[in-house]
This record gives sequence, structure tokens and C-alpha cells, in this order.
Amino acid sequence: MSLSGFVLRNAFRNKRRLTLSVSSVAASLFLLVMLQVALRELTNPINDEGSSLRIIVRNKVSLAQPLPARQLQVLERIPGIVAVTPFTFYDGLYKGDEKFTSFAQFAVDPARTLLLITDAKVPREQLDAWLADRTSCILGQMTADRYGLKVGDRMRFTGQIYPCELDLRIAGIYHGTADDRNLMFHHKYLDESLGNPGTVGAWWVRAATVAEAPLVTDRINKAFANSSAEVRAESERAFVLGFVSMWANIKILIGGISIVVVFALLLVTVSTMSMAIRERFRELAILKAIGFRRRELFAFILAESFGLSMLGAILGAGGAWVLFHSIDITKLSHGLFLIFEVTPHMVGLAFSVAALLGFVAALAPMLTVARTSVVEGLRTLD
Repeated sequence: MSLSGFVLRNAFRNKRRLTLSVSSVAASLFLLVMLQVALRELTNPINDEGSSLRIIVRNKVSLAQPLPARQLQVLERIPGIVAVTPFTFYDGLYKGDEKFTSFAQFAVDPARTLLLITDAKVPREQLDAWLADRTSCILGQMTADRYGLKVGDRMRFTGQIYPCELDLRIAGIYHGTADDRNLMFHHKYLDESLGNPGTVGAWWVRAATVAEAPLVTDRINKAFANSSAEVRAESERAFVLGFVSMWANIKILIGGISIVVVFALLLVTVSTMSMAIRERFRELAILKAIGFRRRELFAFILAESFGLSMLGAILGAGGAWVLFHSIDITKLSHGLFLIFEVTPHMVGLAFSVAALLGFVAALAPMLTVARTSVVEGLRTLD
């Protein structure tokens, strides 16, 4: 029998334990990869050329505090701004949703918004219909497909932030943007439903060039400094990250869960290897007696531990890669994630963790074998 055959035969001696151990490693590494992908998607919003030009202007005190509509006149005079529109997050419940709706609804000025979302593709007749009807809206293609909606259908929303209900007619369906999920409707319709309060939730601004965007941000902040409604202007990407941060520190939370997963995986692997070597003390003692040196015995133990961990990594990390490349994550997550990409870096992380665990799990059995004499090993009962 070859040395590799000897290692394989020992590994498959207890098939049930082997199956359970490999399954535990695979499940833990699958969870680790999934957590890392979720962290990446939550903390790295889509950043295309259009989003680099767009700026969100909100109340400096809090996102929940409105801004006066009269600020529009000041914003239009700031150099570097080519388009600006009210941008109020309505947050309504649609079609029986009890806690939240998977797509956002924004009240905007349609004519001004068309200058901001230049990458959106909408037929001209649908745009004209949206501009003409104050109670109409345009809807992202992904949301329309999910709910089976088409042009002409009506959507009724119950407000959570604003105490009003909206009945909107779909005038058009857009696609081609980085996020084809949102709904946009007339800000005038929201104003009328609220009794014309003269406020907006935020402003949506487009800079002339990417290079000028940071300068525009500074000009906006200075324009309203020391006023009754100071603002905080930030890039669209920074705004999204700030929105995510309201869920608490996602990085610490997911990082803590990942550490617990790795620690539990370590306990499983060490326990498995310890039991496997304890059962073979007599055999290892015989190998010592016939001339096998310590480093050769260590190699047998390390090969078995390392092989078990690598097999679990192939099933866990490889399974995650296959699964997340074959399912519709947008539908499965109810619109929370647009993509769920398992990158080579994450697969490499999973295999690195598996390799480290395979080595650490072999340390205790190797030390035990080194300290056990041939006589003590032969006295060991199976």
C-alpha cells in the first residue's frame, strides 16, 4: 500500500464521522462566504459614472428633518450645477406589505429629473404621459417584472413617514440605470396631499463634471451655512453608505459573526482529528516501532487534517459560488440585493481559513503522538 493510500484508508475508516465533519466544515465556510458577500454588497453601493455626478443635499441636523422649498432658487444660482430637483423619500407600503416595501418611492420634479437620470431609457411617449399627468409615475423595470405591472396599471400606497395615501398610475417603465427598482412621481402631488407645506425631504443635484462635483458640494454647504436650515451635501455614494449606517455598524456585526463561525469550525475540526488519532494510537506506535520517524507520522496526521478541511472548502466555497451564480438574488432577497457576487478573493479567503484550520487541528494530535512512547501506544485500547 502506498503512503497516500494509507492516509485515505485512515480518513475513510469511519465514514459517518467523515461525512459529518466534512459537512460541518462545508456549511461553516458556506456561511462565511455568504456573510462576506453580504457585507460587500451592503457597504459598496453601485458607483457608475452617473452616480459620480449626482449629489444629495439633506438637512444637516437629520435626514428626517425637511428643507424649505425656497432653497431651490439659491441652488439654481450655484456654479457647476446643471440640474436640481426636489427629492423626497415617501416610504409607502404597497399591495399588502406589512412592514416595508422592497422598492423606494421618490417625489421629484419630472422635468428636472430627466436631466439627472440621463442613463434611464424610457420611450418618449411614456415620458410625455408622465409629465402631463400629475398623479402618474414611472417605475423601474425590475419592480414592474416582480409585481407583473405594466403601463396604465394603478399603484396605491399607504404612507409611513407622511400621513397620506397616494393613488398613482404607471405612465412609463424605465430601464438601463444601475438600479432599476425605484418609483418616481410628481412632488406637486405629494405637496397637495399634505396641504402644501412648502418643504422637501432633500435635493437631488447633478454636477457638470466629475472633477467639479467635490467643488459643487463645498459650494452648496457654504451657501446655506449659518442659515435657519443648514444642509449637508454629499455624493450619492456617500449618501447611500450613510443610509446603510443607520442599521448600526454592519462591519462589526458581520465581522463578529464570521469570527464565531471560524471558532466553531475550529472546535469541530480539532475534535474530529483528536478522536481519529486516539483510535489509532496502537497503529502509530507500531509504525514508530518499525522505523517511521516523527516527521513522517506528523505528515500522515497533517495530510488527513488538511485533506478534510480542503474537501469541506471545496464543497462550501465552491457550492456558494455555484449557487449565487445560478439564482435570482434580487427576487430571493425581495429587492434588498441587486447582485450577490462571490469574488475570487472570497473563495481564496475560505480556502485560506480551511488550510489554517487543517494545520491548527493537527497540532494537538501531533504533540500527543510525539509524547507517547511505543510501549504506551501498544497498551492503548481501540
